[in-house]
Amino acid sequence: MTVQPIREAAVSASDGAVSGGPRRWLRLEAAVLLVGALIAYATTKQHWWLVPVVLLLPDVAMLGYVRDTRIGAIVYNVAHTTPVPALIIGLGWWQHRPLVLGLGLVWLAHLALDRLMGYGLKYDDHFQHTHLGVLGGTGRNPKQRVPRDGAG
Repeated sequence: MTVQPIREAAVSASDGAVSGGPRRWLRLEAAVLLVGALIAYATTKQHWWLVPVVLLLPDVAMLGYVRDTRIGAIVYNVAHTTPVPALIIGLGWWQHRPLVLGLGLVWLAHLALDRLMGYGLKYDDHFQHTHLGVLGGTGRNPKQRVPRDGAG
């Protein structure tokens, strides 16, 4: 049995991005989480118009980038990881508050939709640098300089 070199993983490790099979698994996981969150939302008997109204609220965290990229990444990542919506969901369930539960589920659906679309957690060097790759499809680490002639 021979071991083949893992070239794709070695390349992406340099910019901290997940690629190949693990990236596809993360997207599948996001799709399942999105569907699950919306099915769970349906059980809260809340109005469906709340979903599009609330769905983009976590993106207000991008305002942290007005300060600088380090603060922006911290604020954005806090708003785009599961602990906060999980706490809200738990609180809504424990307190028998369907609206609170529903809002947490929509927040969770937002995170899943972001991951499904390729938006990941941010590194503190540049808004486009995420754990799922560089936004905009450049395939280049934002720290990497582009020569003035456009080559490279």
